[in-house]
Amino acid sequence: MKILKTMMTAITALLIATSASAAIQSAKQATDSVILKDAFENNFFIGTALNLDQIWERDSKAVAVVKTQFNSIVAENCMKSMFLQPQEGVFNFKDADRFVAFGEKNKMQIIGHTLIWHSQTPAWFFVDKNGKDVSREVLIARMKKHIQTVVSRYKGRVFGWDVVNEAILDNGEWRKSKFYQIIGPQFIELAFKFAHEADPKAELYYNDYSTAIPAKRNGIIAMVRQVKAAGGHVSGLGMQEHNGLDNPSISEVEKTILGFAGLGVKVMVTEMDISVLPHVRPDMGAEIGERHAYSKEMNPYEEGLPAEKMEELGKRYVDFFSLYLKHHDKISRVTLWGVGDGDSWKNGWPIPGRTDYPLLFDRNYQPKPFVKDIIALTQKKKK
Repeated sequence: MKILKTMMTAITALLIATSASAAIQSAKQATDSVILKDAFENNFFIGTALNLDQIWERDSKAVAVVKTQFNSIVAENCMKSMFLQPQEGVFNFKDADRFVAFGEKNKMQIIGHTLIWHSQTPAWFFVDKNGKDVSREVLIARMKKHIQTVVSRYKGRVFGWDVVNEAILDNGEWRKSKFYQIIGPQFIELAFKFAHEADPKAELYYNDYSTAIPAKRNGIIAMVRQVKAAGGHVSGLGMQEHNGLDNPSISEVEKTILGFAGLGVKVMVTEMDISVLPHVRPDMGAEIGERHAYSKEMNPYEEGLPAEKMEELGKRYVDFFSLYLKHHDKISRVTLWGVGDGDSWKNGWPIPGRTDYPLLFDRNYQPKPFVKDIIALTQKKKK
């Protein structure tokens, strides 16, 4: 009986391994002519954000694409503080450990996201046992413990961290988050200080959306100068690039690349997607708390994306990648915010229930027709 059980276990393991191998081989055959990470290897890393099904390799089609196409990964959700430390002093590293192990196993650049953010921070972080705001000293101590516990756990394993996320508003002013209200603007400087102490060799980033808006761009530049002047170790600035078909303009994005690079830091595209859906308002960014009611008019492509819209999306992606290649000496990474269209947060934000097509791979994890055009840009550059 024991021998039979051992044989059955071995056969099951072999079947799982064979299935996973077949999925990877199938993905590779389908996309041999469109291997993104190979095409851009002399320019910048090509990354993607992973959800839990991909981290735990439950979605074999998605995992096959990740392993074939990308050489950098970022945790979409599992490294945010609400998941890592849901209760004070109670850390849950199960998913984050798996994410880092996945990256190491596949020899990928590993990016941690995100240490300090006004959203998806557990409520306890800011209040005492009576529900009142904690003192400045208490919040600094909590921030330090969280950052240093997380960063030191992955010291030498995580390449870079989004230390602070979205602290500047579109008008260039500081976001009046709880971190800002209780600690003041010094919270960013302290966050970078604590992260650097925990892992002096890790790259440390500030990350934000709508960075092509001139007032916001200038606000971020002013803030980073302030942090660097105070001794903060800012390695790079992330442009999230949650874009639309007609906004922002390529020229304004280029100004942001040049402005950020002028600070003496790396520039990276950290959360790229391009929505084909109507925007609720101009300069729609990525304010996670923004929500609007569903209407059929705002969800025009529920049955599929028309050929002319796919062509328009492709041209837009080619325009952006042309810009990134032009400035490859300044840009270290371009990361897509999701693997396939079905994974994208844009299907539910800012209007729940919509069907969007914002990524390079469709809902079946097949490359869209224009991916080959993006790759062709690298061939032109060689000539």
